[in-house]
Amino acid sequence: MNFNEEEKDKKFNFSIWTKLFKYISIFRSKLKVLVLLMIGVAGIDAIAPLLTKYAIDNFIIGENIKGIYKFTLGYLVIIIIQAINIKVFIIYAGKIETGLANYVRKLGFEKLQKLSLSYYDRNSIGWITSRMTSDIMRLSEIISWGLIDLVWALVMMIGFTVVMIIHNWKLTLITLVVVPPLFIIGIYFQKKILASYRKVRKINSKITGNFNEGISGAITTKTLVREEDNLQEFKVDTGEMRYASIRAATFSALFLPIVLTLGSIGTGLALCFGGKAVILRNISYGTLVMFLSYSVQFFEPVSQLATTLAELQHAQASAERVISLIEEEVEIWDNKEVIEKYGDVFNAKTQNWEKIKGDISFKNVSFSYKNGEKVLENFNLEVKKGEQIALVGETGSGKSTIVNLLCRFYEPTKGEILIDDKNYKDRSLLWLQSNLGYVLQSPHLFSGSVMDNIRYGKLDASEEEIIKAAKLVNAHEFIEKLEKGYHTEVGEGGGKLSSGEKQLISFARAIIANPAIFVLDEATSSIDTETEKIIQDAICKVLKDRTSFIIAHRLSTIVSSDKILVIKKGKILENGDHEELMKKKGYYYNLYTNQFIEEKEKELLNA
Repeated sequence: MNFNEEEKDKKFNFSIWTKLFKYISIFRSKLKVLVLLMIGVAGIDAIAPLLTKYAIDNFIIGENIKGIYKFTLGYLVIIIIQAINIKVFIIYAGKIETGLANYVRKLGFEKLQKLSLSYYDRNSIGWITSRMTSDIMRLSEIISWGLIDLVWALVMMIGFTVVMIIHNWKLTLITLVVVPPLFIIGIYFQKKILASYRKVRKINSKITGNFNEGISGAITTKTLVREEDNLQEFKVDTGEMRYASIRAATFSALFLPIVLTLGSIGTGLALCFGGKAVILRNISYGTLVMFLSYSVQFFEPVSQLATTLAELQHAQASAERVISLIEEEVEIWDNKEVIEKYGDVFNAKTQNWEKIKGDISFKNVSFSYKNGEKVLENFNLEVKKGEQIALVGETGSGKSTIVNLLCRFYEPTKGEILIDDKNYKDRSLLWLQSNLGYVLQSPHLFSGSVMDNIRYGKLDASEEEIIKAAKLVNAHEFIEKLEKGYHTEVGEGGGKLSSGEKQLISFARAIIANPAIFVLDEATSSIDTETEKIIQDAICKVLKDRTSFIIAHRLSTIVSSDKILVIKKGKILENGDHEELMKKKGYYYNLYTNQFIEEKEKELLNA
């Protein structure tokens, strides 16, 4: 599995945020209201020192109380308006945070439904899960709260600067002399913080993946006695995470004190030069207090701005990962003409779907994986409606690739595949895969009841249809014996059932949709002999009048197949039915006789 992340430009990437804002366009109206509210909050904050100056110069220094009640009432009204502003913006920010997280997760999950198997081959479950959970939550927080703080800080700084310059531009320049060095230091820390947080997110993905593998592979871990080894490997990963997190936190922690220190220097300069100006009567005492108030408050938004920029640096690592998922190129897709006629994965136009008869042709098909590994070259095969095709051969010979190409999980790099004499690319993915029944060697059941899992093959299936499908595959008898029958919970991954029981339920799930094409990928290789006989009987009933492909390890299960293809290095080494291949006394003959002898030896030993 791939835990590595593409290396990005180390600078702040505005294009990433531009792309992200396209996805939050549905919240544009709420964001506009939020920005206006924050401008109002910042504006009132900027007015407050001016009111203090007026009060000192007129009521205290002037020793005059005329108009003080109107002033007090006005001040109270401003405070009430500010309180309402803050309450409303908190409500709106919360709505944007939760709404954005929900919307981006939907986009991400929708893309995951469209991506081909090659994407899942390259990326681990933990890596994908980390993007869909913690990364998206991080983004929704920074957009709903961080950008609001950014607007507030910028408006405050601009407002403070304008008012200060109007009253005394020389003192303003002296007070803000520390801003340029602060800006330079900020750029340095931004680079360091971004690099550190990228590493944190990368290691976090790896740890999430290891968690998933550790839980799903618990039995393997115990049988191989790997608890101590796994723990040591996990300690290494968490140690790297700890180091990277401390480094990132250190840079973030150093940035804020530097901002505060420079802010204090600015306040000291204002007090020093402003005090002299008061003594020389160049400015009033109220103006000095206003400048001191502004100098103190000016570096609060600067500090907030610095914090928000640091948060943006952190969030950019998450943004890069989420955007890369949403914009991941779909390798297998329907063209515009096909979508117009047949619909897409989420909007099917079933009224235009042709019924599949089951004739299948592989015409000079070649296939290579992205890493350049060649699996098939000029592969040809003709299959008639209702034929049962068995594929045998050593591991890596190309058996699974052939059926995966048929199912359009992958597409040929050369050549074409025809279904009913028409290139399957000229019809929709959903059309094809809705007509497929696929049973794996290790069937996956979903959390829920037996009935829920069978209905997964046809969501609108009635209870009668579900029972009928279960009876057809010989699953009804054992289901009825379960504690709650069809309403028995199967547990996560079907953990409460045996391998054979899970396999029978997966057969019922596959057959309930009445598929025209069936694929069995070593469906009986991991079950006991008694259950195999039950499943074999089910296979005979299920595959009748359906075009089917069987990848088999136990050759005794395919002797009745219409064609048996012996595959070696992506080519057909031998082709024929069981009797024909046995007469040839070639590869298949040797494989079958050796396996037959082994099975008889096991039977004698067991007896």
